[in-house]
Amino acid sequence: MSCCDLAAAGQLGKAGIMASDCEPALNQAESRNPTLERYLGALREAKNDSEQFAALLLVTKAVKAGDIDAKTRRRIFDAVGFTFPNRLLTTKEAPDGCPDHVLRALGVALLACFCSDPELAGHPQVLNKIPILSTFLTARGDPDDAARRSMIDDTYQCLTAVAGTPRGPRHLIAGGTVSALCQAYLGHGYGFDQALALLVGLLAAAETQCWKEAEPDLLAVLRGLSEDFQKAEDASKFELCQLLPLFLPPTTVPSECLRDLQAGLARILGSKLSSWQRNPALKLAARLAHACGSDWIPAGSSGSKFLALLVNLACVEVRLALEETGTEVKEDVVTACYALMELGIQECTRCEQSLLKEPQKVQLVSIMKEAIGAVIHHLQQVGPEKQKEPFVFASVRILGAWLAEETSSLRKEVCQLLPFLVRYAKTLYEEAEEANDLSQQVATLAISPTAPGPTWPGDALRLLLPGWCHLTVEDGPREILIKEGAPSLLCKYFLQQWELTSPGHDTSVLPDSVEIGLQTCCHIFLNLVVTAPGLIKRDACFTSLMNTLMTSLPALVQQSGRLLLAANVATLGLLMARLLSTSPALQGTPASRGFFAAAILFLSQSHVARATPGSEQAVLALSPDYEGVWADLQELWFLGMQAFTGCVPLLPWLAPAALRSRWPQELLQLLASVSPNSVKPEMVAAYQGVLVELARANRLCREAMRLQAGEETASHYRMAALEQCLSEP
Repeated sequence: MSCCDLAAAGQLGKAGIMASDCEPALNQAESRNPTLERYLGALREAKNDSEQFAALLLVTKAVKAGDIDAKTRRRIFDAVGFTFPNRLLTTKEAPDGCPDHVLRALGVALLACFCSDPELAGHPQVLNKIPILSTFLTARGDPDDAARRSMIDDTYQCLTAVAGTPRGPRHLIAGGTVSALCQAYLGHGYGFDQALALLVGLLAAAETQCWKEAEPDLLAVLRGLSEDFQKAEDASKFELCQLLPLFLPPTTVPSECLRDLQAGLARILGSKLSSWQRNPALKLAARLAHACGSDWIPAGSSGSKFLALLVNLACVEVRLALEETGTEVKEDVVTACYALMELGIQECTRCEQSLLKEPQKVQLVSIMKEAIGAVIHHLQQVGPEKQKEPFVFASVRILGAWLAEETSSLRKEVCQLLPFLVRYAKTLYEEAEEANDLSQQVATLAISPTAPGPTWPGDALRLLLPGWCHLTVEDGPREILIKEGAPSLLCKYFLQQWELTSPGHDTSVLPDSVEIGLQTCCHIFLNLVVTAPGLIKRDACFTSLMNTLMTSLPALVQQSGRLLLAANVATLGLLMARLLSTSPALQGTPASRGFFAAAILFLSQSHVARATPGSEQAVLALSPDYEGVWADLQELWFLGMQAFTGCVPLLPWLAPAALRSRWPQELLQLLASVSPNSVKPEMVAAYQGVLVELARANRLCREAMRLQAGEETASHYRMAALEQCLSEP
């Protein structure tokens, strides 16, 4: 058989390729083409390769491109099977006068024909050819060779068909296809556009696995696409806007890519555009903001103007979409704009190294306020049937980000919306799995198919906690939150989240947002303790909360790196103990004793005596564990000292317990060992408060303090109240 005959036999694959839309019944095909049936019989009865070649050639001549249907194609497969194509793909000897790739081309053509059947596309005999097929994409050869081009087209057809099967992407990634596609695209040889299209599909289906298997190659593609985007002057730049989000890595984006992407976006968004041109650019910018924050925007005047433009455009888009009634909201675009607004909020509230100048911040806050007003208006229209829609979740998220920083403006509108927000948060809390799914849907809606970058919180309540913390300080909003049952919901939420940090759970894999959420809950409860003490006393949920705080603090204060959370728990528990002092749980039970022992540990270990060069006396200094977090901790520490002081006269067993811990003796010893000038007045007041109440509450405490030279120390520090107390019998 001649080389030309072999090439002609390869056209069988083309017949299969072009017939995907033609599906006549088998009996019709047989009645139309009895000759084909004879040739199929000859193909089945072929005894060697030469006879199979001849039969394939006859079948090819008998079948016109538009006449082959799925059932006929399957009959050809039944006649040929996989053994013959397998040999064609692996043979290294071609007939005289034929290029060495001709046999492989015929084998690929047969596979392409078979892969038109989805069932065959997922067959193990096709899947195990993936590594071989992948090598064909990057094989060198004459770019004008029609047979080679045909083989490349057939190869892409095979790989695309496999990618369309349920497990196909996984097999393609494992078979090295991603790297081969990247190299084929970067080589810009024949079919490179098909390589890019298949890459896009694989990244959309299995982004994490693709990056894990072929990160260097994918980064090379990203560099190429970014450079093309930066240079593009025609409509291709808008097409690249849609492609580029898929090629941004889940880890760090190379700096040169960020520069090119920012420059390209600046040119696009700085021009007068139609919505179909602008929207992909906004979505790409949102993807970059989600993955990189503001790191991709250059410092200086050009960067600040670009950021201001981004946020301005996003706010305008949000208002146009949400304020106009009767128009369909492009939820993916608006959600992307929300991400850009979040970036604006972060930069407007950043004190150091902000990209924005103060006048720009003032202007953007005013613009964002109007956009947030549109968001509130939209949420006011949401009925119960729409509460589980991803776009509602996204809208609550941006409102939560705004309220975390600003609650004074739009106060009336926010108060009107609070009942909805409480009900919404409660609904999603009670259906936590759906809330997590909503979070992923929001990321898909707004950013990219697989939600790269920092994880979005999976529950609405966590999004609202910072804003509610501010609102519970104000009388009006606090009353609404209490009326709608927010405190009870917060207690349940705190207890649920606390379980995630309890023994038996691996806290190392927990996102930081869990611990931050617990701390914010503590701040809200602290506000309620101070502003609504009656609520703490009468609502049973706070009794449960107090029990959890008491049983949890002893282990928490021993855990490295969790001092700030321990400070919140200790201070909240001490303040609540003053209000719940008559509770049986606080009457010297093992849990209450363990809690106060842990609270004493937290309060007593904050400061140490530190020697200073050239001085005979040491100075009072922060202990090493407290130094790094004291700026966030000190207010809680002083409040905790005050709360402990208030607990002493209410709990008769507490002063003897403190004496057994040796805190009062060690505190006096510490003060005696350092220079009084090194102890700030507020520290003197805090220490004196505790010592005075312990001395008043218990005779043994007074005696122990006297033995520790308490009167002399009180005199040195001008602690008049303590000096007088210790001078009494």
